[in-house]
Amino acid sequence: MIDSAAALIFDMDGTLLDTEPLYTEATQRVLDAYGLTFTMELKQQTMGGDTRAAAQTIINHFELPFTPEEYVKERETHLLHLFPDAAEIAGAANFVRSYAGNIPIGVATSSHKYLYDLKMQHRDWNVFDLIICGDDVRLEQGKPEPDIFLLCAADLGVAPEDCVVFEDSHNGLLAAKAAGMRVIAIDNPYVKPGALDDADRTISDYNELA
Repeated sequence: MIDSAAALIFDMDGTLLDTEPLYTEATQRVLDAYGLTFTMELKQQTMGGDTRAAAQTIINHFELPFTPEEYVKERETHLLHLFPDAAEIAGAANFVRSYAGNIPIGVATSSHKYLYDLKMQHRDWNVFDLIICGDDVRLEQGKPEPDIFLLCAADLGVAPEDCVVFEDSHNGLLAAKAAGMRVIAIDNPYVKPGALDDADRTISDYNELA
């Protein structure tokens, strides 16, 4: 499947970097002030989707005294200290390097650009041809809508059906499939059983593709 691709597009959180536990920790730190617990069920519901929409879901669920923007800002005070040391998903760096310069490779992440930079700018495998972040002004809707993947393909100059996407979330999988792309899913403990079943292939990490 990869050999027939004209471009590879990667999600970031949980797909290139093991940041999902960090998001969980930061969210719990916000909720600690109210004596609340961030459950796995709520994590699964919000994972991989539009940042503002996920924030609104959490606010509504717990009846928190925040606007989505205020909640995101509060959570990011914790994330800023956690992100720089995030571990890569096993084999990600070598896999990315092996395709860099051979075919177009891009990132399509719901994270805002300054958070992408915080996570990736110091890594020597940050060699992507294109990075589309969730705060790109051209995006009308976030994942699970296909906008970000369609924009990434267009900017790379490749037809959507010729792209292979790497994703770890149900929302991301839905977005990529809605864009008409093939998907390799990174299996992980944060998704519901069966949530990644529509992927064309599922792997535990990139060493399976070596």
